[in-house]
Amino acid sequence: MLCLRQVCLFMLRHYQARTLSSDLLLSQINSCTHEDEVFSLVGRNKARLSEKHVGIALNLLWQLQKKRPLLLRTNDYVRNHSQFLTLCILAEKTVEHIEDETIVDILYSILRLNVEDHNSLAEVLVTEAWKRLDRQHRRFSPVMGKVAQVVDMKLDSIQDIRTLSVLMISISDVISQSFRDRLLQKAGQLLEEKEVHFNYAKRILQFLQNVKLRYHPLLERCNKIFLKNTSRLDVHSISLIFGLYEQLGFDSAEFRLVAKQLLSGAIDDYYDPETFAKLFFTLAPLAGSTVRERLLVTAVRMAEEFSCHQVLVILKTMQKMKCRDSHLLKKMTSVLHKHLDSYHVLQLVKLTQYLVVLRCHNLELFAKLKMLLFGFLKSSVVPADTAAIIHVLAMLPPFQVEEIIINKAAAVLPQCRLHHLNCIATALVKWNHCDQLHWQNSSELCVKLLQKLNDCGFQRLQKANNLNLLLEELTHVNGEWFEEVMNEETMAMCQHLIDQITWANVLQLSSFLMKTNHHCPSLLDRIASVTVENIDKIHPFEIYSILFLFSALNYDPPANEEFFESCIRHLTSNLSCFETHHLVLLGHVLAVAGYFPPVLIMKIFNVFFLSKLDAQLEVLPDTLKQRVRLHLMKLNRAVCLECPEFQIPWFHEHYCQHIFHNSRSRINPLRQHVHRMLTEILGGSHYARISVLTPYYYEIDFECVLDENKKPFSCMAQNIPLDDMKRIHLSHDIKDEGRKALPPGAQRIALEFLDSKAFSKHSHHLKGEPAVKKRHLEMLGYRVVQIPHFEWNSMVLSTKGEQLEYLRRHLYGIH
Repeated sequence: MLCLRQVCLFMLRHYQARTLSSDLLLSQINSCTHEDEVFSLVGRNKARLSEKHVGIALNLLWQLQKKRPLLLRTNDYVRNHSQFLTLCILAEKTVEHIEDETIVDILYSILRLNVEDHNSLAEVLVTEAWKRLDRQHRRFSPVMGKVAQVVDMKLDSIQDIRTLSVLMISISDVISQSFRDRLLQKAGQLLEEKEVHFNYAKRILQFLQNVKLRYHPLLERCNKIFLKNTSRLDVHSISLIFGLYEQLGFDSAEFRLVAKQLLSGAIDDYYDPETFAKLFFTLAPLAGSTVRERLLVTAVRMAEEFSCHQVLVILKTMQKMKCRDSHLLKKMTSVLHKHLDSYHVLQLVKLTQYLVVLRCHNLELFAKLKMLLFGFLKSSVVPADTAAIIHVLAMLPPFQVEEIIINKAAAVLPQCRLHHLNCIATALVKWNHCDQLHWQNSSELCVKLLQKLNDCGFQRLQKANNLNLLLEELTHVNGEWFEEVMNEETMAMCQHLIDQITWANVLQLSSFLMKTNHHCPSLLDRIASVTVENIDKIHPFEIYSILFLFSALNYDPPANEEFFESCIRHLTSNLSCFETHHLVLLGHVLAVAGYFPPVLIMKIFNVFFLSKLDAQLEVLPDTLKQRVRLHLMKLNRAVCLECPEFQIPWFHEHYCQHIFHNSRSRINPLRQHVHRMLTEILGGSHYARISVLTPYYYEIDFECVLDENKKPFSCMAQNIPLDDMKRIHLSHDIKDEGRKALPPGAQRIALEFLDSKAFSKHSHHLKGEPAVKKRHLEMLGYRVVQIPHFEWNSMVLSTKGEQLEYLRRHLYGIH
């Protein structure tokens, strides 16, 4: 219904007059003030009624009802009247001759009069309307251009968010960026009204989805409207909102909590397949174990009734919540066989991905999926579809790759975007490594194709002259091919387009640099300067993401203090924009960079905040939940060590014990090898402790103590022998373990080996976390010796003697 209302010319009636025939019967119908008058005219003039008369009469019946208070409406009387049935029959017979505008008006009117969804007139009208829409190619039709032109001229005069939201969705495909921004500003103003129906907020989200824009100010306003209207929300509305949030990359723990409370109490009310699939999609990822088990059992029982779309929703939800319930998965795969022919190509791609991630082992199902995907591949002419099919074929159980797949890939390469090239490259490399290319000269053909693919990637980058378009392509690119082949060229192109960095794209560039873990001073400096210059234009949540980049990469721009202080001022004056778990993540990011704003620290470390955080953590995805809890611990540790004046207690003792008790970290061969060398250097195994837990639960590779004369001092004996492959036993109080008072002048040494994860990509620049660890260990009284992987694994230290000498110099501080 909404889709039809978006596209027809009736929307222009807000701005221009409608011209109607002035025949007498039409005038009589328009002059009616009561339903009985309309029915009387219909009864007396059945033979004279044209499709225009019928349309006006049906529309008038709803308009008359609309004028009355809800409790005084007589919809039942109207629907059951014999002349209403006459009007419906006449409309069905003349539907092909009814104007587009009138079709929409009739459908809108009869649905508002609460006719049954399967009413024959409704079905005929919808069918006819879709036929016409398909003929119009509505999204890019000249009609939409004209509608957009009228809206552009009349935008300042529109004061109704309901009207604006419908129009925004209708014209979303034919607007410029500047017009889009004006619409966003206008919508923001109208959403500030005291009473805004939640349906209008949903339409604003749909507009943002259409234009593929995550615009935080509107998202937050819409979310507040949903939270104010919780009593009106049902499973259909909540499911739609969750789906839109997911596509827009937005999340609200508060809305998740409300949804969980609303739906958990009414779980038994949803027994039809369509509604239950929506319930499963929304509630299962949020629910506790008891409710989740009930949902899984009901899904198994209802599986045979699910449509092809509902099966896809159930599997998608299982994949999202990492649910590998074997009984439900087996049931869903058995049902899938009868639906496979109903899916279009991208649905099949998604379906295959879900099954692979869920570790489905139904080889018969995978064989049919491969056959269907292969059929789509042969007929595909869309590069994105071709790349997606090839990518997902490589996920299937091993099979002999046919030459036609390689030929199809070669044919679309010049038209592919970077993301699609990456998908194809990933598949080719996997097939080649797994020896699935069995025809003659297959390896040679694969190598040539990869070279052509690389060339296409380089050419696409070299032709880039618009940073915004380049960043849009880079959003979905990741994987080994891009990192190994394209990363350096991409960085060079971003530097070439450095003058195009603005406040509007600084977040996208920051996200890309964070994803690629790339230390590029020129780009980082430009990001910092643009951010400071435009601080009031950038949303606080985007400021957090930008700070995350600098904190994680441990990079100080030229005006470091000005940059951080400007960002912190902007953030601390807008803390209400952040949810509780976001504030924890923000606090940790700033702590890594060495900043502890008192207003933020005191807001986080109080009982009310932590209680609210506990409640919201229960509805967050497991990965995010674990990340927030870990970062709260790290923030707690940093505040205790670096800001004792805040008098924040250390309350993560039990959390850390639980984490370490359940960890499967092992004493690896490198540690064993180095421990033997330390034993040789220091003169005994009792002089070096391995895999040591410090106060506040830092783990260090080795600990030793040298007295004032640089002679080793005996450490506490290990609780377990070196060759036992488990973690050391934790005492009840970690602060006391192995922390005997040192002799005067002695120093405790922490020896740490740093792998490639501790450094930026292709760089010797130390990242934020290992830098903070060094800072904190020094506060705990250690002299910290960090051994980088690129030094330890270099040719300079190729022999044991050279490694011994290297360790000796670092232990004794000899340079």
